[in-house]
Amino acid sequence: MRRPRIEEKETLTVEEAISLFALSRRKFWKLMNGMDPIPFLAMYGSRRLIIRSELELWLQNHPHEKEALKNGTYRKTAQEA
Repeated sequence: MRRPRIEEKETLTVEEAISLFALSRRKFWKLMNGMDPIPFLAMYGSRRLIIRSELELWLQNHPHEKEALKNGTYRKTAQEA
């Protein structure tokens, strides 16, 4: 039996979510430590799992946060300039 690709998985580790959505590791952890409650987080014992569909929905509803979480420097949108 083969392992599912991360694009196919519904629950992701934090590292898989960072990789799949091309997010900055530091910024993503800072976001997770600053939010309460985290709508896309599921705890399994002490493990933090990311619900992929919930994270996708959250990123769609928060485009400014999505841009800020990207790897690299922050890019101003046309509205902010």
